[in-house]
Amino acid sequence: MDKQAVREAVWDAFDEGDQARFPFPPHDRIPNFAGADAAAERLAETEAWDAAATLKANPDAPQLPVRRAALRAGKTVYVAQPRLRDPDPFLRLDPTEIPAEEIDDATTVSGISEYGTPTAPEDVARVDLIVAGSVGVTTDGARIGKGEGYSDLEWAVLRELDAVDDGTTVATTVHELSVLDGPESAVGTDVDLPTPDAHDVPLDLVVTPERTLATEATDARPDGVDWDALDAEKLSEIPVLAERAPERG
Repeated sequence: MDKQAVREAVWDAFDEGDQARFPFPPHDRIPNFAGADAAAERLAETEAWDAAATLKANPDAPQLPVRRAALRAGKTVYVAQPRLRDPDPFLRLDPTEIPAEEIDDATTVSGISEYGTPTAPEDVARVDLIVAGSVGVTTDGARIGKGEGYSDLEWAVLRELDAVDDGTTVATTVHELSVLDGPESAVGTDVDLPTPDAHDVPLDLVVTPERTLATEATDARPDGVDWDALDAEKLSEIPVLAERAPERG
């Protein structure tokens, strides 16, 4: 079963059941799910959360409760701009600059753009905790996103600048449907799941509304951008990569 087949199975399972939440349909996105608030609360009970002063979070709907909880806890939150197409590709949400009564607005997809401060990669503070959105995950730390690769690229760019490293915890909040080797898996139990690619960033924590899983992932984390995997068109679309790409012979 390849990654796209996994995505379609998960999206279909959300679409056919009653676990999906706005926005609809769940296809071609990080699916929002019933219990996203509970998963965020579970994440906030972990040692990794307590130890983190700075997070990078994805802008998708299911991680909205995570972004809100982080700001309310006084943590700085970085969110990548869409497709990294701005020369300052990260938006910084600083809890000291956002009134408490405006946190709900500031952490929505539209609010992030309004309240966030555009930030160049070299100005991103060291990130203690990354919270990624996921379509599918496994209990040993494999993650499948929606297929565009930007989450892994964000890691790679920040790794080049030492803003993330092997000490950075990588977590996700998901519904049990998305735990591919779990009891409620959208793909069932008798399937061969895809092997992670070299650029995939393994997860340390998988958090659902019902449980918190420490994955003990053994796959190596990418140590920077795999320049050979990026074609000229991709580089031209992303200024932060175009500016830093080594010359090609």
